[in-house]
Amino acid sequence: MPADVHSPLDGLRRDAAALRPELVALRRALHREPEIGLDLPRTRARVLAALDGLPLEVTLGERLSSVTAVLRGGRPGPNVLLRADLDALPVRENTGLPYASELPDAMHACGHDLHTAALVGAARLLAERREQLAGSVVFMFQPGEEGGGGAALMVEDGVLDAAGERVSAAYALHVGAALLPAGYVAGRPGPIMAASDTLRVVVRGRGGHGSSPHLALDPVPVACEAVLALQTMVTRRFDAFDPVVLTVGTFHAGTAENVIPDEAAFGATVRSFSPAARELVLAEAVRVVRGIGAAHGCEVDAVVEHGYPVTVNDPAEAAYAERTARALLGDDRYVEMPRPLAGSEDFGVLAAQVPGAYVMFGACPADTDPFTAPYNHSAEARFDDGVLGDAAALLAALALGRG
Repeated sequence: MPADVHSPLDGLRRDAAALRPELVALRRALHREPEIGLDLPRTRARVLAALDGLPLEVTLGERLSSVTAVLRGGRPGPNVLLRADLDALPVRENTGLPYASELPDAMHACGHDLHTAALVGAARLLAERREQLAGSVVFMFQPGEEGGGGAALMVEDGVLDAAGERVSAAYALHVGAALLPAGYVAGRPGPIMAASDTLRVVVRGRGGHGSSPHLALDPVPVACEAVLALQTMVTRRFDAFDPVVLTVGTFHAGTAENVIPDEAAFGATVRSFSPAARELVLAEAVRVVRGIGAAHGCEVDAVVEHGYPVTVNDPAEAAYAERTARALLGDDRYVEMPRPLAGSEDFGVLAAQVPGAYVMFGACPADTDPFTAPYNHSAEARFDDGVLGDAAALLAALALGRG
């Protein structure tokens, strides 16, 4: 590159580092007052205050506490979307941090407070570079990622078309309290996070006295058999290279040791990594549990609750995100993921509509081993908010480089 030609990434990390104290303060304020679900009034107010004064076109959601902000670039080019999720989890924090949650049953245990602060930082960095920016950037501040379906609601409300013309790509990052050292970025083309669905089963028998099971129709062993059969189904009906995960997390039956109950119920989370495997595992799971019930003369109610789709990185966008991360942070700071994570994310809703790239961003505290540190969603999960400068810079770089 000639000496008089400057990269659009020049100065991004320097300027982001200067912003970092403000971003850390914002993150810690959010961490002290976490909010759950779709209605996050205090969180939205903090986001709006942090964006105040920037040349943004701001729209507020009515069905949820969302913020959509559009920055118009100084040059023509493609519109892109940068997304952060805002909501916390119903977890009682046990970190002992001086800025720990002040609410007894809510915690930013998944790092969404860092995502929010990083996206605010990206908005500030890009606003300073508005004349260099080609096209418009849509900043998507989304409630309700933790099971609330916030991404789908914001798509219904027009977030992808907020700049007037549909965005050509969407990007996001997710911090990790473990697995990756602080400041490292990991990604991959194709599936990066699993689809997540729920199976709820009720086995209906006929109650009776525990001493005389032949006079009753005991649903408990039938439900137990169904649980074990589901595990066998997973290993025998699915390609090991297109796997599924089925975990029964709840099982309820009975009120006393000597009483055969009328029914037994269990619930399972079902994870899959392709649309074909997702469709098959849900259909097969229902078929298996109903068949076992029928074999024992029990009625079975089996209901599937669809959750989030597979989060799939567009190969071209994943390659672009990798190039950007290496150029901005250094070659050694990017890691290719050998396989997707079995966690789920509703960024997949966006990636199903427009090409997208989703990357993991290490935020494991420096004094902790990434391979033994408490992971996201743990009551003891801790995140190094010193990474916020680089995280903001990476989001901004993904938008800047598109021009």
